Amino acid sequence: MEVNRALLKEASEQGVIDVAQAEALWHFLSERAQDTASFRFTHVLYYLGGMLAIGAMSLFMTLGWEAFGGSGLFAITLAYGMGGLWLTEHLLRRRALPVPAGITATFVIVLVPLAVYGLQSALGLWPERMAYRDYHRLIDWRWLLMELATLGVAAALLWRYRLPFLVMPVAVTLWYIGMDIVPFLFDGDRSWELRKLVSLHFGLLFVGLAFWVDLRSRHGQDFAWWLYLFGVLTFWGGLSLMRSDSELAKFGYFGINLTMIFIGAILSRRVFAVFGALGAAGYLGYLAHSVFRDSMLFPFVLTAIGLGIIYLGIVWQRNEKDFGNRLREKLPRPLRELIEARR
Repeated sequence: MEVNRALLKEASEQGVIDVAQAEALWHFLSERAQDTASFRFTHVLYYLGGMLAIGAMSLFMTLGWEAFGGSGLFAITLAYGMGGLWLTEHLLRRRALPVPAGITATFVIVLVPLAVYGLQSALGLWPERMAYRDYHRLIDWRWLLMELATLGVAAALLWRYRLPFLVMPVAVTLWYIGMDIVPFLFDGDRSWELRKLVSLHFGLLFVGLAFWVDLRSRHGQDFAWWLYLFGVLTFWGGLSLMRSDSELAKFGYFGINLTMIFIGAILSRRVFAVFGALGAAGYLGYLAHSVFRDSMLFPFVLTAIGLGIIYLGIVWQRNEKDFGNRLREKLPRPLRELIEARR
């Protein structure tokens, strides 16, 4: 439930807390909200400016920068990085603004691939036919050194600053590694079937890492959000792109998506529920347009199932506290604490 000023006013009118306590609590919550990423106009400006700066040095890099040469690119990136670190320290230590500080620190991490590329080019270790702008477009094992260096710098900055937004470039880089490692491990094999299989398994590893991070940070800030996002995206994307003529395999896909919805509800992670719902809807659409295309009963059966699920929701709501307590008692303590913290 979202706590707002109207809710606190209603609580004071009903005698739960007095007016002075309601005002003091609202002031406290407003101050804390300044330090937490949310959809506020100030934060929108922070992220808009930050993403423009980050995009300028990554996705929107033009071929004109190649004119600086490897040494020039490395020197410029080093200067940018030092400026970004100074700004991060200033915003976090002197201004106590963790949200923009996280964005400027992320900007430093995004510079690492360009710095490594410039250094390799200066040392003559990079093929002339490949430019830095291809880093975000082409899958190639040669990017792995740049990606590993990015992870190393990201780990160091995460250790120093403990800001959740720094996990975003880590998640993106791990996603890139998952794609680039395929031709490296399989002797240049770039087939779609292999990529989908690697995406599926890599996504599972990603989700496992996110869950481990979630358990470790359950009493503090949310460091797992970006890992869950890219993990679920990678797993679900690889799974959904697979093809099978087996109706049993298709039903298994439906079951996996329902399981994702359940996991999302348990862990309070909407990303599971969103992609699970998309997959389940896709399977039901397949049944309607292919398997039961000429059936008059299918819409009625599907409606009955939908109403039955709604009824189960009503029963659950009436007994949620009792059911929830019984289920949580059977879980390990760290997982129980995680669920309670994320509710």
